[in-house]
Amino acid sequence: MKRTLIFQTPNFINQQVKVCGWVNTARTHGKIIFIDLRDRSGLLQVTFAKDTSSQVFDLAKRLKPEWVVEITGVVQKRPKGTENPDLITGEIELLAQDLKILSEAKSLPFSIQSEGYEISEEKRLKYRYLDLRRERLKRNLILRQEVIHEVRNFLKDNGFVEVETPILTKSTPEGARDFLVPSRLQPGKFYALPQSPQQYKQLLMVAGVEKYFQIARCFRDEDPRADRQAEFTQIDIEMSFVEQEDILQIVEKMIQEVVKKIFPEKRIKEFPFLRLNYQDVMKEYGTDKPDLRENKENDDELAFLFVVNFPMFEWSKEEKRWKAMHHPFTRPQTEDLSLIKEKPGEILAYQYDLVLNGYEIGGGSLRSYKKEILETVFEVLGHKKEEVKEKFGHLLEAFEYGVPPHGGIALGLDRLLAILLKEPNIREVIPFPKTGDSRDLMMNAPSEVGEEQLKELHIKVEKQEDKNEDK
Repeated sequence: MKRTLIFQTPNFINQQVKVCGWVNTARTHGKIIFIDLRDRSGLLQVTFAKDTSSQVFDLAKRLKPEWVVEITGVVQKRPKGTENPDLITGEIELLAQDLKILSEAKSLPFSIQSEGYEISEEKRLKYRYLDLRRERLKRNLILRQEVIHEVRNFLKDNGFVEVETPILTKSTPEGARDFLVPSRLQPGKFYALPQSPQQYKQLLMVAGVEKYFQIARCFRDEDPRADRQAEFTQIDIEMSFVEQEDILQIVEKMIQEVVKKIFPEKRIKEFPFLRLNYQDVMKEYGTDKPDLRENKENDDELAFLFVVNFPMFEWSKEEKRWKAMHHPFTRPQTEDLSLIKEKPGEILAYQYDLVLNGYEIGGGSLRSYKKEILETVFEVLGHKKEEVKEKFGHLLEAFEYGVPPHGGIALGLDRLLAILLKEPNIREVIPFPKTGDSRDLMMNAPSEVGEEQLKELHIKVEKQEDKNEDK
């Protein structure tokens, strides 16, 4: 007999069905045993009566929470007055005829019946496969999928092409620290995991794709930070032959569609989204990501804001040099090369951030597509010509073959979801997150590897001296 999902069982009253899932709860009342069976689609009350089959009844007495079972029985209406209006199966129950125990389970290290916030996060991450059984996280996974699906449909309908870009790429100075991957076949050389698909999506513009997007995995080897992840997901967009406003408009329309279709209870405070200059925002609010909600206790109010006209460069007191406010590929709001060189602190950029309820959820820019401007920007940043050629020669060479004006944006999917789902941090919307210091407690990663594997990669690990050891 083919399996029936729990949410389908109300369609089979007085018919025999086979259901499979986890025992959610079990309770015995004399000659009747009740269990709530759980699968991905919902809960179903199952009744085991001793007078139906004593053998099945005796087996049912063994059942404990989280055991995996297969049950065959007849769907019937619940006795009047015992219905449960909170369940989609609340008007029916399954009278069991046969029971198979597919898998037994130890007592769980924590309850999965609660929201889970009260449980140690380290314990939840260690047993994430159990944590994901709770309804809240299952809902988060499903809504994550729905948001991605809606984004894909919207961008496809607007002429964008989804293109996957490489995970193994080249290490280039883009801001954060790269994760490096040693090459076995090219001894002494390394790949890097992408901090973002920045250079690839610009090369796709050179390739004539014109409208690109990707639900992109990104990797940044950052110092421990409470609400950051070593790997994360962004909605990555790039467009050719556009002005800044074209990009802002496509993003706000996309988000409006997502909110309208998936979160209809939410209210966007202002549409089109407000646009404010960076200097004005800093002067008025003291931050470039202000929370502009009328009632900051109301999580269903969404106050979106585009912050525009950022400075092109910022001075680093520690390093005593100019750094790019966004990244080196951002287009300055001037083509005067001498001005860029001589007065970098006065140059504005075609850069923009998207802010929601006090959080930056995205950022982007128009890109420099003229080789001489890119080379000047790198010069201001202190990069020598040889270094620029080594690190970015592939991009500069591509720009010699006809490159359209282009720009784009990347939205942090995890942060956007955390706000829309009213979650306190992004780990609650990521299936298998890491700790703040980038450890995977479930897989016990990162971990040591054997000498033979290191030898194949031409790597030798030097053990650090114990700083607490007496000298």
